[in-house]
Amino acid sequence: MTVTEETAPASHYDRIGGASSVKAAVELFYDKVLADPELAGYFTDVEMAGQRRHLALMLTVVLGGPNEYTGRGLAEAHQPLNITVEHYAKVGEHLTATLTELGVPADILADVQTVLGQVQGQVVAAENRSGV
Repeated sequence: MTVTEETAPASHYDRIGGASSVKAAVELFYDKVLADPELAGYFTDVEMAGQRRHLALMLTVVLGGPNEYTGRGLAEAHQPLNITVEHYAKVGEHLTATLTELGVPADILADVQTVLGQVQGQVVAAENRSGV
């Protein structure tokens, strides 16, 4: 590389280690969620291998990696589940705990938490939202 060449800043996806790190995060995250008695019921009839794949693809996009997600949108996938604000918050806590446990830097954690706030209305059932 010459001095005149510019390089794009590394994406969050690249900074945490790419696909293998996202996969590790998804595995640990779902271990936590499925062990949580308040949340496990949402996944009773879910084919978890596919679910894990979808989350890995979505998390990759959130972290600035390649966009290869072709599944349903957040609202379409989640609105029928009647998810409450409290359960959404618990999922966010499990995701934050997972990323923290895996050593994800604070600035990336903050960006993920911002995205969680931005998409809450698409995930939480309309009748369970207050002030939205």
